[in-house]
Amino acid sequence: MNDNINISLTVNGQKISRNVAARTNLVDFVRYELELTGSHVGCEHGVCGACTIRVDGSIVRGCLMLAAQADGSKVETIEGLSDSNEIADLQNEFHNSNALQCGFCTPGFLLTAQELLENNPSPSRNEIREFISGNYCRCTGYQAIVDAIENVAKKRNN
Repeated sequence: MNDNINISLTVNGQKISRNVAARTNLVDFVRYELELTGSHVGCEHGVCGACTIRVDGSIVRGCLMLAAQADGSKVETIEGLSDSNEIADLQNEFHNSNALQCGFCTPGFLLTAQELLENNPSPSRNEIREFISGNYCRCTGYQAIVDAIENVAKKRNN
């Protein structure tokens, strides 16, 4: 029995076709097959948010989704969002607000923050905290991250 499957998807605007092991999760596929290493593997249980990837416009935990499930989908990683400048203001504000240290969690926070601001352009601090509650940071704490997201929301609304 062959445990591989052919998949075709668009990753960061580029059409990709590959033959992958059926059990390969999406974050491993983008990291090891496509060498897009911005999304990280943390807990491997969908709890920490380090593996966050956008699929068909919504963020998902890349460690919980199989690459085969993304067949036919539009997949965007932190590299794609960075290259497009879609999140440039968030990246700058994370830097300016000291909302990152080691950076392991930062890509997941940036994708999560972008989804929040797309769906709720003027979130309260409590709404920001609630929305990012599925992302873990062991270095910075969350105050600076909440500050950065709040600052970007205010700037985007002016």
